[in-house]
Amino acid sequence: MIQDYSIYIQRCIQLAAQALGNTAPNPLVGCVIVHQDKIIGEGFHKKYGGFHAEVNAINAVKDKALLPKSSLFVNLEPCAHYGKTPPCADLIIQMQIPKVIIGHTDPYAEVCGKGIEKLKNAHIDVVTGVLANECRELNKRFLTYHEKKRPYIILKWAQTKDGFISPLNKEIGHPYWISSEFQRIYAHKLRTEEQSIMIGTNTALADNPRLTSRLWEGKNPLRIILDNKLRLPQNLHVFDDTVPTLVFTSDTNNHFPSLKLTEFVKINFNGSVEKQICNVLYEKGIQSVLVEGGHVLLQRFINAGLWDEAYVFKGDQEFKQGVKAPIISGEIYEDLNSGIDGLTIFKK
Repeated sequence: MIQDYSIYIQRCIQLAAQALGNTAPNPLVGCVIVHQDKIIGEGFHKKYGGFHAEVNAINAVKDKALLPKSSLFVNLEPCAHYGKTPPCADLIIQMQIPKVIIGHTDPYAEVCGKGIEKLKNAHIDVVTGVLANECRELNKRFLTYHEKKRPYIILKWAQTKDGFISPLNKEIGHPYWISSEFQRIYAHKLRTEEQSIMIGTNTALADNPRLTSRLWEGKNPLRIILDNKLRLPQNLHVFDDTVPTLVFTSDTNNHFPSLKLTEFVKINFNGSVEKQICNVLYEKGIQSVLVEGGHVLLQRFINAGLWDEAYVFKGDQEFKQGVKAPIISGEIYEDLNSGIDGLTIFKK
């Protein structure tokens, strides 16, 4: 008899985390099948449109005759609806697995308790809430999207020892690096984990960033640019038409008709810009956004209370004067320092 369910749910979390950045709009899910305290099959949802974790775990079991005498562990409630694939709850019932241990329920309207109900109606013993907090942390993007009807919002900036994000006098069109090379590589890793990345007009002009994940293997996020009056010229990197790009503006005229991957969306810049952006991204199915600046945009999201995490990279330089870093207060989740590199992660 299995004494500690948490060991196997933790393994589900480890498996699921391997697909970070590849499953949206689906959640991160790992599954383990245990017979007499031995794992006989495991799997995870590798990418959107592919087999779900439960299917992969069941397929990995060599002796299917053991399934009616086994327990299935999964970090998120099995689906009960037809999407890209058939319901996982139906497969579990079909394979006569007698016990299912679940880490967290699924708030998605098509599931939302229906998977658990279907299993119980088939007389399967269901246990829920094992390592629920850890399972929630794994799927914070998916859960925030469905529960709060907005993307999971991560703020990110680099600041000097004396609290500036940019020097007073800086060459236009070229970034001034405060972060180290290692920090910049890590920042590109973060980009591969989120569905979108956002900057304001001034940052686009001042730094001319590409907003891609070229320093780390993975997907490029959707680029989001705020340009109220469409002041940005087409020769900027963000308009190179290599990555899907969304421009929020008050001007509906598309000044760049040759761009095939760029969409212009009208919002009211005299209203709550942050909430309007969140509403549009929710409607477009974007579950997470990395806000990279500049100061005005970051501070607006902070002041509106629309953020979930903040990554603050710290360099060893001092500017004495320049553009001040945003002011933020929240729980320090991690505080990492190694030589001249520093990173503080805040959670709201």
